[in-house]
Amino acid sequence: MIDVGALRALRSVAALGTLARAAEDLGFTASAVSQQIKRLERQVGVPLLAPAGRGVVLTLAGQALVDSAPDVFHALERCAESARSVAEGAPRGTLRVVSFSTGIRGLLAPIMERVSTRCPDLRMHITEQEPDQALHDVDTGSADLALLHDADGLPVHLPTSLTQRRIHTDVGDVVMHRTHPLARLDLPLTSDDLAGHAWATSPPRTVCYQWFRRLVADLPEDPDVRHLIDDFSTQLSLVASGEVIALIPRLARPPLRDDLVVRPLRRPPKREVHAAWRHSAHASPAIHAVLAELQRTENAGSHLA
Repeated sequence: MIDVGALRALRSVAALGTLARAAEDLGFTASAVSQQIKRLERQVGVPLLAPAGRGVVLTLAGQALVDSAPDVFHALERCAESARSVAEGAPRGTLRVVSFSTGIRGLLAPIMERVSTRCPDLRMHITEQEPDQALHDVDTGSADLALLHDADGLPVHLPTSLTQRRIHTDVGDVVMHRTHPLARLDLPLTSDDLAGHAWATSPPRTVCYQWFRRLVADLPEDPDVRHLIDDFSTQLSLVASGEVIALIPRLARPPLRDDLVVRPLRRPPKREVHAAWRHSAHASPAIHAVLAELQRTENAGSHLA
């Protein structure tokens, strides 16, 4: 009989490239992962790894075993989910959720109390992960449900083992001090309205910085960017000085101070947020309970400015 834990370890080595990175991903030591794979080699009767410099590579037999592994994991998960579904479909146990930071703040945190009330036997365990790592965690079984955002409008590439559902559209607004000249404008702002004003914005290579550059792309002069800050609460503390304005996603926006105001944009930047889970876990009452609460929040329009 093949050791399922050892098979998962081999698959992690294949995905991450080294025993050390696989060990970190699985929460073991590199020595423990090595022992698991040696045990798996004894069970199947052929070498699965070969030395390559200071690292290892999969043998052809090892790659064949990894290619077949998803079928094994999915079959086992379907067995477990069928058993859970028989128990009156009651959500129970621990649901491991991975999400980007503002998805936790704006989508998951607001539903925690409702999930706890409606599903007293269900516990959510949330870990912050960027979309690529979140997909890996769900695909390999380290997590059950992921919240993902598209990267600058480009859809996330979903493995064939996963399914997804759109749960929210996040929108960016401009935030300013109530004494700022733009605060006197009630209509949605155009890019022309933004000319000549100073900014606090997210650093380069972030989605929100790409939003910002697209927003000001048609202005005749380069924008006056005075602060590059990754944390949105810190951006807002600078906005409160009255010196700068900031482009803030609604999911990332904490409750505002009384001296700050929000103005929507005529052509706001947007990103789609999806939930993703394994096909084999589709019968999970826990996943559907959380999706239902996310849908209730979306239908209620809680994230509108």
